[in-house]
Amino acid sequence: MAWEMKCREEDMAQRALENERRAIDDARRSVDEKSQQLKTISHQSAFIAGFSMVVMVEISIPSDLNSVLMIIFAVTNSSVVAIMLIAMLNATWTLVAILRYDCVKREVPFNEFWRKRCESDFIFALKAFSYGVPLFMCVLAQIGWVIFWGHEAWSVASSLVSAIAVCTIVMWFAHTDRKWSEFLMKPDAKLLSSLPGFGEK
Repeated sequence: MAWEMKCREEDMAQRALENERRAIDDARRSVDEKSQQLKTISHQSAFIAGFSMVVMVEISIPSDLNSVLMIIFAVTNSSVVAIMLIAMLNATWTLVAILRYDCVKREVPFNEFWRKRCESDFIFALKAFSYGVPLFMCVLAQIGWVIFWGHEAWSVASSLVSAIAVCTIVMWFAHTDRKWSEFLMKPDAKLLSSLPGFGEK
């Protein structure tokens, strides 16, 4: 009888240890998953902001360029840099915060910590990135008018560049943003249940 009780106590202790290890692994997986999402936003935002900054610094602006066009180009380009920096900094700070989460002690469950402290900043960074992408395409639409200004057939070349940029913006809003923005920014969004025929036998 005493031997059975001892075996049962050892079995319960082993189960408790396995449950604790499983909880630690789950917390680490959650932290790693969110870290990858935040790194993606941060890296892509920094890439676009850096490219926009290079465009603003390196581009040769003709001396006879229309002043209105120059002002619009400067405002649009600097807005891209600012919005992407906001996205990058929010994602970076949130990443630092979740990497400080103690997966062993787990004073609060990670999901609760994420929901209360980090999720709003993640969504804010994602929104800033989604606003910056079409604005970056607007910069592309204006580049042709700046660099081809005064050249022979500059209006044709500039119009073609702008047309490509406009097509990209339309594709962004009509497909990518429309399909993914709600799913990525709403934590309670369903994976596939809203698709026609899903779950039907």
